[in-house]
Amino acid sequence: MNCDTKKSTIQRLRRIEGQVRGLQKMVEEDRPCAEIINQVASVEQALSGVSKVLLTSHLQHCAQHDPNAIDEVVQLITRHWR
Repeated sequence: MNCDTKKSTIQRLRRIEGQVRGLQKMVEEDRPCAEIINQVASVEQALSGVSKVLLTSHLQHCAQHDPNAIDEVVQLITRHWR
């Protein structure tokens, strides 16, 4: 993973961490379930975005030199994007 990708991925994960803390607070405050569910969906989308960035990085940097990479990538996609 290049330095810029690593930096932006860490920033994204920190934002997601803040979103999850916000979800905890919403539950503690007995906020309406619909609001919480909307925020959960937002976190799921954000995590999916991180997964896509990591998969792209893996394909660009790691998988090019590994003959088993195609099988590994297929397994990752199958497991994470059903």
